[in-house]
Amino acid sequence: MSINLFDLTGKTALITGGVHGLGMAMAKGLGQAGAKIVVNDLSQAALDNALAEYKSVGLEAYGYVFNVCDEEAVIANIAKIEAEVGPIDILVNNAGIIKRTPIVDMTVEDFTAVITVDLISPFIVSKNVAKGMIQRGGGKIINICSMMSELGRDSVSAYAAAKGGLKMLTKNMATEWAKFNIQTNGIGPGYFATSQTAPIRVDGHPFNEFIISRTPAARWGDPEDLQGAAIFLSSKASDFVNGHILYVDGGILATIGKPSNE
Repeated sequence: MSINLFDLTGKTALITGGVHGLGMAMAKGLGQAGAKIVVNDLSQAALDNALAEYKSVGLEAYGYVFNVCDEEAVIANIAKIEAEVGPIDILVNNAGIIKRTPIVDMTVEDFTAVITVDLISPFIVSKNVAKGMIQRGGGKIINICSMMSELGRDSVSAYAAAKGGLKMLTKNMATEWAKFNIQTNGIGPGYFATSQTAPIRVDGHPFNEFIISRTPAARWGDPEDLQGAAIFLSSKASDFVNGHILYVDGGILATIGKPSNE
């Protein structure tokens, strides 16, 4: 009998902040592979819009309002999700923020806010979801890292610090939890075509030209380009993959860039 290594039928996946953009794209991929989708947000209106979108493409999805930085709220809502939907088999720590400010101008409060959402919240959610995974004998955790886990860039010091920390937190989660049959990995997206990047993706915009010339694939990523990586790291196909950061970047991190005369 053949086994579909990528089948997620019967699994429940929690995608934090999965109400738009890359989080929604990954959630749709997991849903299309058979998983029940659970997303959270701070806004009921955003959840309602997202759930309508999931329903429109035929996916089973559920939404919960809570703050991933509030451990008491996280614990309470994990219990609700597992009682109302099912045990969380897959966790995607996708919720995040960025503040683009030069270091000398960034306030401690803004720096701390980014670290809290982008690094501390994956710690909070993962440790509490992992407790149930340990009891049940396994699970999959995916931390959404970034190319900024490897490279610096002007004006994103807090984000890069958080994502660099998340890369190492991923490796430490893998180290501690592998013996419980929990695989903890990361996905590092490159530059993607989303509503947020639309203003800088117009022809003639310097950053648009920079990204296209800097990327060996010579294009921005489509959000659907992340679905294969998310499905792989959520499925039986990745049962011996642990502590790995899978960069989905069109090859940017593989190259120093094109010579100026090309």
